[in-house]
Amino acid sequence: MMLLVPCDPLRPRRPDEHFASEVQAAREAGLTVAVVDHDALARGDDVGRAVASVPSGGTAIYRGWMLGSERYARFTQMLAERGVTARTTGEQYRRAHELPSWYPVLAAVTPRSTWTTTADRADFDKARLALGAGRVVLRDYVKSMKHYWDEAAFIPDIADEDAAWKVASRLRQLRDDDFVGGFVLREFESFTSAEVRTWWVDGRCVLIGPHPDTPYDKPPGDIDLHWLTPLIGALGLPFVTADLALRADGVWRVVEVGDGQVSDRPISIDPAMFIAAMVGAVRAG
Repeated sequence: MMLLVPCDPLRPRRPDEHFASEVQAAREAGLTVAVVDHDALARGDDVGRAVASVPSGGTAIYRGWMLGSERYARFTQMLAERGVTARTTGEQYRRAHELPSWYPVLAAVTPRSTWTTTADRADFDKARLALGAGRVVLRDYVKSMKHYWDEAAFIPDIADEDAAWKVASRLRQLRDDDFVGGFVLREFESFTSAEVRTWWVDGRCVLIGPHPDTPYDKPPGDIDLHWLTPLIGALGLPFVTADLALRADGVWRVVEVGDGQVSDRPISIDPAMFIAAMVGAVRAG
């Protein structure tokens, strides 16, 4: 098993400092580690050069910054040309990475959602009317702008078409070239807990911890995931995260799903524990 991480932009032979602790833990666990040029992967202009230092042969897990689904698919193609099999295929990455792909499987346990396929107002209005009235959280297929909550994420009343479009326009402006797919409108639910990040390998939960935004808010020790396990299994994905929050009525809900390769590890989780959980589950499988 090989771990691929982004290189340091200023020292391209060395891993990006953000992933240095995971790299050390991976090497201590006996994994081969290689660097890739994330910037070149994200641009898509020289993917061959981006993977030039990856040894040929074997299976690889990527741990790095987010990539668009098309860019990730191209990344896996170039690895294949070097005889390297990406454990997560391009199609699997998209299914974990983009909400419209995972939502149908998890619709019963996540806020009611609708989405557009463009950034046009007419398309947005159709989605808005389909959702109905009430409070809504807005995002694109992969990301919200929750740090701009009042201006680019939260819509107090989706029936107020001009106010809703103002929020959508601001989201589109802030996401700029990173805007993916279309608008996603999610029914607002009141949560009473910090988010909990759960990590899954081949449909089995291997690690439960805090969300990176609240790394020292330890999750309850008695979280029962029996309701979620068959649903994550039904996704059929090798490595994913599911972020959970406790709703005001005491029910755990799925807030987000993501590809585990590009989901950040909270600093409070020991990197050796993380690598052991990730790789141990892979080897056991």
